[in-house]
Amino acid sequence: MKEEEKKKKEEKEKEEKKKEKKEEKKNKKEEKEKEKKEEEEENKEEEKKEKEEKEKEEKEKEENKEKEEEKTNEEKEEKKKEKEKKEEEEEKKKAEEEKEKEEEKQTKKKEEKEKEEEKEEKKKKEKKEKKKEKK
Repeated sequence: MKEEEKKKKEEKEKEEKKKEKKEEKKNKKEEKEKEKKEEEEENKEEEKKEKEEKEKEEKEKEENKEKEEEKTNEEKEEKKKEKEKKEEEEEKKKAEEEKEKEEEKQTKKKEEKEKEEEKEEKKKKEKKEKKKEKK
């Protein structure tokens, strides 16, 4: 009977050890899976961060590009306005010079006409005088 009990006890212990090993194996496997999962989560988080950073950089780049374009357009517009103003002033100046030339021409014409009229008047006077003298 004692021998049988001893055998049973050994069998039981063997069974216990087997169970423990199985449990240990299971725990190890679970631990590994947990670690794997955590690592995957960390990687996901890292990827998300990197993506967000990249998007932020792209956005900033785009905004800077737009600002630069706006600045360039404003400068072009300013130059255009300045050019138009300059051209307008030159046209005004030209028109003023033309007006002055025309006025000078008219004045000269008037003076010449007046001279011509004076000459005619003088001639008429002289003719009258001669006629008077003849009489």
